[in-house]
Amino acid sequence: MSAKDGSDLTRTGGKPKTAKGPTRMPPKGQAQKASLGIIEYAKTLGIALILAFAIKTSIVEAYKIPSSSMEDTLLVGDFLLANKFVYGARIPLFGWRLPAINDPQPGDVVIFKVPTDRKTNYIKRCVATEGQVVEVINKELFVDGTRFPDPVKSKHTDPYIRPATMDGRDNFGKFTVPKGHIFVMGDNRDNSYDSRYWGTVPLDLVLGEALLIHWSWEPDTDAPEIALADLSSLPRSVWYNIEHFIERVRWSRLGDIVR
Repeated sequence: MSAKDGSDLTRTGGKPKTAKGPTRMPPKGQAQKASLGIIEYAKTLGIALILAFAIKTSIVEAYKIPSSSMEDTLLVGDFLLANKFVYGARIPLFGWRLPAINDPQPGDVVIFKVPTDRKTNYIKRCVATEGQVVEVINKELFVDGTRFPDPVKSKHTDPYIRPATMDGRDNFGKFTVPKGHIFVMGDNRDNSYDSRYWGTVPLDLVLGEALLIHWSWEPDTDAPEIALADLSSLPRSVWYNIEHFIERVRWSRLGDIVR
């Protein structure tokens, strides 16, 4: 269709001449139908994005394990899903929090904002709740005077026992957990920066409970690093990971329930 007058015209000697083949124009109803289809698609996409945002912020969220403090329960490179609803879902944008189904219990693996900056996400195991008395004696954990059972995959890697005068790693307490707080520790007891060092976690900083491992990626020191200054580093990294995909995925961990 001509941009000038809606018909395809050529001029010869000052007189208009109609082109041989008339231009076919899409029916008006067909154009309207296409526009409505685009609008409906945009609406559907918008609703899907809103639902995804609501689910991520208040029901279930994915986290990556960056450190060894929860070994061997959780490994560096594990990706897990956390239930954010059980401890009281937060309403996006408003900052409101729904009533909790349960408060964290001893033995739960929880995700929280670390109290030292209230921004960084940490993951540890809750070992005691408000009013309970925590004590560590020569690496052994006691809660209310009873030996706390070691998690199945917890570990100690350093045989040396530090005195309480050095720090609270191996000898700590007695300490009573204050109201509205929990006491957390990493399963890798000799290599965990936790409540023994920076104190208890307020319940309003707890984000959710770890559910299951949905992906696990073995770290590889030989993998090429991506550098902004080197544009070729991205395709090198992608190709390397494709080549080593089978051996880098920890297949046996996929779908494991976090206990």
